[in-house]
Amino acid sequence: MGAGATRVSVVVPCRNERGHIRAFLENLVAQERDGLECEFLIADGMSDDGTREILAEYAAKFPEIRVVDNPGRIVSTGLNAAIRAARGEIVVRMDVHARYAEDFLKSAVEVLEETGAENVGGAIRAEASDYWGRAVAAAFHAPYVCGGAATRKRDFEGPTDTVFPGCWRKETLERIGLFDEALVRNQDDELNYRLTKAGGVVWQSPRIRCWYEPRNSLRKLFWQYFQYGFWKVAVIRKHRLPARLRHVVPGLFVLVLAGLGAGWAATAAAGWAATRWLGALLAAQAGVYGVAALAAAVVAARRAGWELMPGILAAIPCFHFGYGLGFLAGLWHFGRHWPPKAAGGPEAVTRLTR
Repeated sequence: MGAGATRVSVVVPCRNERGHIRAFLENLVAQERDGLECEFLIADGMSDDGTREILAEYAAKFPEIRVVDNPGRIVSTGLNAAIRAARGEIVVRMDVHARYAEDFLKSAVEVLEETGAENVGGAIRAEASDYWGRAVAAAFHAPYVCGGAATRKRDFEGPTDTVFPGCWRKETLERIGLFDEALVRNQDDELNYRLTKAGGVVWQSPRIRCWYEPRNSLRKLFWQYFQYGFWKVAVIRKHRLPARLRHVVPGLFVLVLAGLGAGWAATAAAGWAATRWLGALLAAQAGVYGVAALAAAVVAARRAGWELMPGILAAIPCFHFGYGLGFLAGLWHFGRHWPPKAAGGPEAVTRLTR
């Protein structure tokens, strides 16, 4: 590397990614590095599917790749292990299930230096090749699904709450504290909150381009957003934050819908006159939601392809009901058990894999 090169440490959480790790590593080593001295730290969560052997193969071929053990096996512990081992002055996060523009690293470092922000990143651009992945990606960018979050707006530039995936000065992370290892999900949101609370700026730029691979089944999508809703409650309680409207609405919707449904069933069994009115309210709520979801699916399908219309329409409720039920479960769980203990949760919740 030339004299005066900026030292960059790329940190990557990973566990059991045999089907994706080769493509990711090829994308990683192909990054433009003019003016950058890079090291790539893969925090492996004790993979047992052959991922470890592939990492060893690439580490032998590319000396800039180093494998870091992550016995905690979740994203936050992996990121922290890699950050502690980092030698660079700038830390950039990358994820295995994403594709990066060749100038991704270079652009992230440039934006960090130009803006003086504490964390920079880009929009979350969803991209997939199979039918269900494409349908989920199309629904993912619909305003009806994301509630107007800036991270879904590809051309947005400016201060925001959080970015994908993240680029910091290492001294910033050391000063503010690393990722909260009690959080299985939403650890990036929580870190960014601490940054902004301390007076720092989180900056989103369309120059930082990467494409996230969404879940390719409705079951996986529902479970992903259940976890996001569940762990969002932990972040809110930890910092005693007022929840934003887009965080509360899905849970409130599910709660009211379930309450009306239970009330209707109970009054119908008892033969009470209130059954009629509860049934009308239940039908009205479901009908309004259905019409709104259909309209959102039409708009999304017009952009992404009409053949995706059925998949988009099926995916939209998975986002809302998954997050809403997760949020309610989080309220119940964290209201009874505090502080959170990531390692003590159900295996399906603490799993790093997809």
